[in-house]
Amino acid sequence: MTPKTLKTPSAIPSPTDRRQRRSAEIRERLFRAALKLFAKQGFAETTVEDITNAADVGKGTFFNYFPSKEHIVLEFGEMQFAKLKSAVASLRNSNQDVRTFLLALPGYMTQEPIRNPAIVRILLQGFLSGSSIRELMLDLHHRVQALHAEIMQIGQRRGEIRTDFPADELAMTFRQSVFGTLLVWSLVGDESLAKRIESTFRVLWTGLAQRNSSGIALVESSGEQRE
Repeated sequence: MTPKTLKTPSAIPSPTDRRQRRSAEIRERLFRAALKLFAKQGFAETTVEDITNAADVGKGTFFNYFPSKEHIVLEFGEMQFAKLKSAVASLRNSNQDVRTFLLALPGYMTQEPIRNPAIVRILLQGFLSGSSIRELMLDLHHRVQALHAEIMQIGQRRGEIRTDFPADELAMTFRQSVFGTLLVWSLVGDESLAKRIESTFRVLWTGLAQRNSSGIALVESSGEQRE
């Protein structure tokens, strides 16, 4: 995917531009420091003061950027959503087969920094939270679900995914399978994530794949032809 073209800055940035850059730098430092601390010592055990000390800013500065530490989890979720949105746009505008796309998608979405069991647990905790961000996380959930449903719709239109179930239902099944795999892996925290995801997908695909007139899955894998 082609990055957005950046505007060439003026030779002498205005004070407003400098303030904006400084603000963005502080926000990024707080965000990265928080993720690192969440992974190292746990979400509940990390205080706002811990985060500001690690980011080398005053404690009061934190609340200029985030209403609470829970909102850092929300921002991380939004970053993941942006990655997914970009990936779906790529699928929409290409001829890539949906099976290959779905097999690669969990690996793409679990690149650093989420390839860390503690970070996965924190993100899952955000979706299950009863805190002030719960409604915002639910809204994020619905937007993510809509993108996954679009993937299934693309597959249905291209004849790769079964059409006897609604795309939204198939999308939820796919998400729940990946979600469960991540949850189990986050408790183990070993090097098996990619293998677990691939195994889950290969079993799941026989249920997602388009059927022939006899109801038999048209399963397609490397080196094999459809029936």
